[in-house]
Amino acid sequence: MQAAAGTDVGNPAVNLSIFAAFVAVTLFVVLRASRQNKSAADFYAGGRSFTGPQNGTAIAGDYLSAASFLGICGAIAINGYDGFLYSIGFLVAWLVALLLVAELLRNTGKFTMADVLSFRLRERPVRMAAALATLLVVFFYLLAQMAGAGGLVALLLGVDSAAGISAVITVVGVLMILYVLVGGMKGTTWVQIIKAVLLIAGAAVMTIWVLSKFGFNLSALLQGAVDAAGEGGQSLLEPGRQYGATGLSKLSFLSLALALVLGTAGLPHVLMRFYTVPTAKEARRSVVWAIWLIGIFYLFTLVLGYGAGALVGPETINAAPGGVNSAAPLLAFALGGEILLGIIAAVAFATILAVVAGLTITAAASFSHDIYANVIKKGRVNPDAEVRIARWTVVVIGLVAIGGGVLAQKQNVAFLVALAFAVAASANLPTIVYSLFWKRFNTAGALWSIYGGLISCIVLIVFSPVVSGSETAMIPGADFDWFPLTNPGLVSIPLGFLLGIVGTLVSSEPPHPEKFAEMEVRSLTGAGAERATASH
Repeated sequence: MQAAAGTDVGNPAVNLSIFAAFVAVTLFVVLRASRQNKSAADFYAGGRSFTGPQNGTAIAGDYLSAASFLGICGAIAINGYDGFLYSIGFLVAWLVALLLVAELLRNTGKFTMADVLSFRLRERPVRMAAALATLLVVFFYLLAQMAGAGGLVALLLGVDSAAGISAVITVVGVLMILYVLVGGMKGTTWVQIIKAVLLIAGAAVMTIWVLSKFGFNLSALLQGAVDAAGEGGQSLLEPGRQYGATGLSKLSFLSLALALVLGTAGLPHVLMRFYTVPTAKEARRSVVWAIWLIGIFYLFTLVLGYGAGALVGPETINAAPGGVNSAAPLLAFALGGEILLGIIAAVAFATILAVVAGLTITAAASFSHDIYANVIKKGRVNPDAEVRIARWTVVVIGLVAIGGGVLAQKQNVAFLVALAFAVAASANLPTIVYSLFWKRFNTAGALWSIYGGLISCIVLIVFSPVVSGSETAMIPGADFDWFPLTNPGLVSIPLGFLLGIVGTLVSSEPPHPEKFAEMEVRSLTGAGAERATASH
């Protein structure tokens, strides 16, 4: 195992060849899918031609990011019970998103979240605000994924220079641009389906392999992890190892948990996936498939995390170049040597590519459909021109993501993912919930909620310990952190909901009960979406 803890993991040539095979297969699939891209509905929503099981699998592929696979396995290996709380949190978050808003949004909208929010409110200001919130969420999420991709692939290819890591990030960005530019939502969906199958199958094989090492006895596996951790190892099975030191750390965890659980229901790239199915019935089938696949995967992470702790050991994991993110690759190397490691590395690479492709098409749709077509051109634009702008947007976003990923490679980027969730929960979720369920809600309430949630999130994170005043801060040596929590969710989420109420009540804009009634019928029956599908 000592070889695995050096500058690279396994054999870089094997890892690279498996990466190349994955890229070749997915590019072929994307090129095939691109032949059917003829309209805006094809580019943004895959022509609404995917079945429930296909879309459910793609949703799982979109939702299970590198953080779900590499981060959670490492968190469980090092922190045990507290690490598994992430798995539980992400699964509960997904259930909240699906049961609360996903199908209703799909039935009401056409391509983007702003379609729903502007349905019964003043269109241009609400679309602009929703599009800005969407672009910010996507940017923060994309930045973290790109920087993570650079670190992971550099580890697996034995690259340790800054220039080498920058080159890796650039390659990931170029591939992302190519997938989305050529394949649109159809190509992106097929990449996500392939990635989900590979990820869940790979995790299943490793889970069975790990359990076989302990006679398929979960108690023996847990005891193995405790023994490998040495003194204090028993705390792996108890709450509080990571978040129980002080009352403040418990509050930070509560804030993070709130952002994760509620933020998922406002993540635009996840919600956009529901526009790719033709009917409300298929949307519900998507939900069932996604819940099963995501739930099963998070159960696998329990075995993989404790398995890495038992078979690799926390010291080896912490000493590896990727730190806790190396737990799953190191476990693969311990179980099956270079070949299994190469396969798991390719799966992790696929995970990052699929997620960044989904994020990019969401941002492109938000800019071209909401800002360009409906705000700048006031709806007077033909679909071909809109798609052309979307393609240019993909290129710009890809270049910005590459530049941001290169600049962020030495930074603590974990907070960017948490910030994306916090922005989604603070700015997007209140307006979605009020639009769907509150008859009196109006334009002022939406703008107060979106901009208030957005600004409070960013201000609180800037003055928190993740930016200054701590050992792992983004700006070492600086100290201007007056907000004590590492995630703003505990303050900014209730504030977003409160501002939506206050903005609505102080506004003189009259309510539109007839619009609310029409929206309610559409959201519950899917009638509007069915007509939109038929027209395409």
